[in-house]
Amino acid sequence: MKEINRVIFTKQMKKDYTLLLPQMLPIHFEIIKEVFTNNGYKAELLTNEGPSVIQEGLKYVHNDMCYPAQLVIGQMLDAINSGKYDKHKIALIITQTGGGCRASNYIFLLRKALERANMAYVPVISLSFGLEKNPGFKLTNRIILQGFAGIVYGDLLSLLSNQTRPYEINKGETNELVQKWINILSDKFKNNKGYIGYAMKNNLIRIAKDFDNIELNDEKKIKVGIVGEIFIKFAPLGNNHLQDFLEDQGCEVMVPSLLGFFLYGMENAKYDKQYYGGFKRIMSYPIKKIGLNIVETFENMTYKNVNKVTQKFILPKGFAHMKSLCNGIIDHGVKMGEGWLLTSEMLELSELGYKNIICAQPFGCLPNHIAGKGMIRSVSERAKDTNIVPIDYDPSATSVNQENRIKLMLSIAKENMEKE
Repeated sequence: MKEINRVIFTKQMKKDYTLLLPQMLPIHFEIIKEVFTNNGYKAELLTNEGPSVIQEGLKYVHNDMCYPAQLVIGQMLDAINSGKYDKHKIALIITQTGGGCRASNYIFLLRKALERANMAYVPVISLSFGLEKNPGFKLTNRIILQGFAGIVYGDLLSLLSNQTRPYEINKGETNELVQKWINILSDKFKNNKGYIGYAMKNNLIRIAKDFDNIELNDEKKIKVGIVGEIFIKFAPLGNNHLQDFLEDQGCEVMVPSLLGFFLYGMENAKYDKQYYGGFKRIMSYPIKKIGLNIVETFENMTYKNVNKVTQKFILPKGFAHMKSLCNGIIDHGVKMGEGWLLTSEMLELSELGYKNIICAQPFGCLPNHIAGKGMIRSVSERAKDTNIVPIDYDPSATSVNQENRIKLMLSIAKENMEKE
């Protein structure tokens, strides 16, 4: 196979080029975009959607590749061809995990797509720890800390807003509050404040107080949890605005945290060392263990400070508890894609009262078909009143069919709620 030359993102490019970021979590990524902006980069978060995105993806990405790859790459190429940007003054940025999932190949597929589209001159930056280096782009300690804080804040804003938006008496108040806090956090990060220590703790408390003050009605709604492949689970582009659809149907939605996915990735080092050994795995485990403990501390701090303010909200019990839920059902060595995390998240949602669960997955995603769809029976046997439906997302899957399957699940959920 022909090797594709990598275009280096230089220090000079940092002055003139605009970084285009793909969209996955609207709240989290809006904060993270501001982190890049506040650290001297011109950054823009892509929001383009529609048929042209998937058409661009199918044009340049083989249809054997997973749906998220087609969407992410299609969104970037659609944005470049929109006429909004100078093609010679942009760079694309994409995460690179280095794991066994096909997602690790996105960066190479993107470069291949750019070459086929006669735009091989566009730099593609790997957002990773040491897999690729560019003189004009560096993950400084400040960017890492602010980015991590952005994930913590994004998780909390999502968790609380999802539990107030469906019940708010003054419509639009929740979304206005979310935007208010995105702006506040951006200003604080710009002034190098609000992302560590007491300042962060104070912000978490203030966020909880603000959401606690939103006036709510006491209407009973169907509670629905969403799990699945990380992009399809989180990205409105990937799941056809699933959360919006569910809220329009009169539901309250809970989506597991992004922080939980990071904790899952670090926890897997334990099983790499235990099952596979090897010098590199043995040496890296202590570092990842330290990272795991630090991140869990922030997770616990978040929930603790919310509970100081109010008991109104349903809060998870933490990563360690969630991990324990799948004991005896699936081994923690199952870690391709979302692996055991997917099974544990279904059990956690059921435990929290979100017993109607949508397992959103790209068609043909093997890890999700095993650890998600394949575990439904085992999850249902342990949590007997759980109502789970798997929904496949694919270029050929119509939103009408997806919505009809979801409506059938909701009709069962409504019957169960009326019985209760």
